[in-house]
Amino acid sequence: MFHTPKEAEAAFYAALENADLDAMMEVWADDHNIACVHPMGPRLEGPAEITDSWRRIFNGGARMRFRISDVQALTQGDVAVHVVHENITVANRSGESTVLATNVYRLVDGSWFMVLHHASPAPSPEEVEEEPDEDPLEDEEMDEQKVLH
Repeated sequence: MFHTPKEAEAAFYAALENADLDAMMEVWADDHNIACVHPMGPRLEGPAEITDSWRRIFNGGARMRFRISDVQALTQGDVAVHVVHENITVANRSGESTVLATNVYRLVDGSWFMVLHHASPAPSPEEVEEEPDEDPLEDEEMDEQKVLH
């Protein structure tokens, strides 16, 4: 039982670091509406697809360590959203990779469970520092106006 979203999140990353499929799936809600998106991967839905994806990742053999930073957390009623930076080191490799992740938890029968994990590669520091020449929303609005007129 996870009394807080923070406890559920700690269990999620412990299971991930330990490549423990049973512990991983204990964090997830037993619900067909759960979803997971691994970096650069498709949306996976439901316990069977999500379990299979974690099994493949864990069987890949690469041991990973996670340092979570830049946590933004919001809890409203029975839903909690955590947006984090996953700073990952992989055994026998140098350096650290950063992944942006959104973890959503829901309170079910007194325990918090994960209902969504969405991870994507973080932009490089150079990409973050660059200022875009144009506002992409402005272009999108213009395209919509063209369609409407």
